[in-house]
Amino acid sequence: MSEHHEAAPAVDTASRPLTEPAGATIADASQPAAALGRPGWDALLLAVLLLARLRINSMAEASLFEHFENVTRHSLLGRLLSDQAEAAFGPWFGDPIALLLAALSLAALLVYLMIDLAAVDRPRQQQPKSATQRAKLALLWLIIAGTVLLPTLKLALLRHENLPHSYSHDGGVLQTEAAIDFFLSGRNPYSEDYRETPMAEWGLPEFRTALDHYPYLPWTFVFSAPVKLASDALLGWYDQRFVYLLVFVAALILATRLAPASRPRWRLALLMLLGLNPLMGLDLIFGQNDLFVWAWIVLALWFLARALASTAHRSPPTVHRSPLTVHPSAFWLPSLFFGLACASKPTAWFMAPFFALLLAWDQIASWRDIPRAIPTMLRRGWPALAAFALLVGPYLLWNADALIDDVWRWAAGSAAIHYQIWGWGASNFVLAFGGLASRFDSWPFWILEVAVALPLLLWLGWRQARRNTIAAACWHYALLLFGFLYVSRFLNENYLGYLLAFLAMGYLVGEDGVGER
Repeated sequence: MSEHHEAAPAVDTASRPLTEPAGATIADASQPAAALGRPGWDALLLAVLLLARLRINSMAEASLFEHFENVTRHSLLGRLLSDQAEAAFGPWFGDPIALLLAALSLAALLVYLMIDLAAVDRPRQQQPKSATQRAKLALLWLIIAGTVLLPTLKLALLRHENLPHSYSHDGGVLQTEAAIDFFLSGRNPYSEDYRETPMAEWGLPEFRTALDHYPYLPWTFVFSAPVKLASDALLGWYDQRFVYLLVFVAALILATRLAPASRPRWRLALLMLLGLNPLMGLDLIFGQNDLFVWAWIVLALWFLARALASTAHRSPPTVHRSPLTVHPSAFWLPSLFFGLACASKPTAWFMAPFFALLLAWDQIASWRDIPRAIPTMLRRGWPALAAFALLVGPYLLWNADALIDDVWRWAAGSAAIHYQIWGWGASNFVLAFGGLASRFDSWPFWILEVAVALPLLLWLGWRQARRNTIAAACWHYALLLFGFLYVSRFLNENYLGYLLAFLAMGYLVGEDGVGER
């Protein structure tokens, strides 16, 4: 939608409709009300996302045990308000910190809406675009801080003074912290069990199958280990969400810059959809690690966009045309970051086909060019392979069976102790009509996974070759992973938040000259 509106045309009284009210004058018909602009669609999007974020946050915190008392008795949080103010709030509608942050966020939304409306009403020559954009951006970051970043810190602080398994996710926080301790003490996180860690007290006993398995790849605890050492030295304690907060904010800034600068509303919308993602925001607050994988992919794509933008000529290649002169080292840094993403969690692996095609962007005009571009993919993509091998290889040599059992067989349902059938996907039809006695029964989901993912991969790879852009890669990756997860053993809600992040990037990331057909 255009942000500017043409002035109202001159009124021809001879052609005035018969339905016009009696007594209307030329001055009445030419009033500027007819030229007033519509509110920006970014304002409506922000209102929807913020209200959803606030409601999800309040429902999540309502289920926390003795939450109001834990907040008001906390050594830091409890001193932010007087005893009289805390008593006035009472424990019935949420803790006072959450309510104050909600009120602050809604105030920021109100100001955002008014700034947006005032901007579209101004004549074109009087619109200070940069000032309006900066004000909107500041308000949006205030809302993200009030609804995602500060609530995350609040729960980390509450956990520190309560039970070690409280206010956190079992795998993304509790188990990963234990894996860091095993790593720092020279023990294999994939060979150890987690029965003597705080994770043993989390959740229902019959669903604690991960006590014998660490399902994430080594970069999760290798990268986090130095942060834990620094936090222990400075604060005397550590929470894995410190890492997630750091990478989340950094990735938000870089992802927003992937949207075209010529479309400021797109940049704002991308920041909204990523920062206020209805599901992934809650993942950060409680400490699930999908955003950790997302952040490394964002870093890879941001550096890749810079490499592509540095090419002297970006006209589409043809089959009989020499490729552009691009030094392979321009792609080594994005390739390295992508390798780190792949060494974090297997969900990143589904991006590999599309990322490889992006690396050979200047040599691919159709799917027929893919075979001859493979050497270029390897020359430009070897840092990804090297990073993955350096991180995963030692654990394969140390105890390959333990690594494969934890990362793959546990999730696939083929380990001795494995993950249950769970989530919102097609596995519910198996539970309803498959004749299984329990969620823990085995079932050949791999047949459905291959039947769905392989045709999707071929089709999306064909599309990527024809429209080899970063935006297309994000959308294709989300669709391929969605299809695979939908027919897998489990499709947890956190995966849907992760998919939404890439769908948002696939729609709003800029494509100016970057492989656009």
